[in-house]
Amino acid sequence: MLNSIKRNSSFVQVYQNGKSYANKYLVMYVLRNSLEENRFGITVSKKVGNSVVRHRVTRLIRESIRLNLEQFEKGFDIVIVARNTANGRKFCEIESAVLHLGRLHKIIMR
Repeated sequence: MLNSIKRNSSFVQVYQNGKSYANKYLVMYVLRNSLEENRFGITVSKKVGNSVVRHRVTRLIRESIRLNLEQFEKGFDIVIVARNTANGRKFCEIESAVLHLGRLHKIIMR
């Protein structure tokens, strides 16, 4: 089970104080927290598509995090924002985008 960021104030804090990297499909904001675990937030705007498309992209991102959870270092708030190019992508493309951004942030252990 993923710990998720629920409150808007938590999202805003990560956006304003976190570091961000982007690739073709996603933008990842990372901010160190004082917990022993990671908290994830996923944002998919209406520009990406209708609710069916947005929910599918969210599920793909959540599943790629879940399958690779043990690779992420602990103690971070991570917000992933889907770009509209994520629409229609396969799982392997989204998963590699998540892992790529994790490596850029140096929060994925080899």
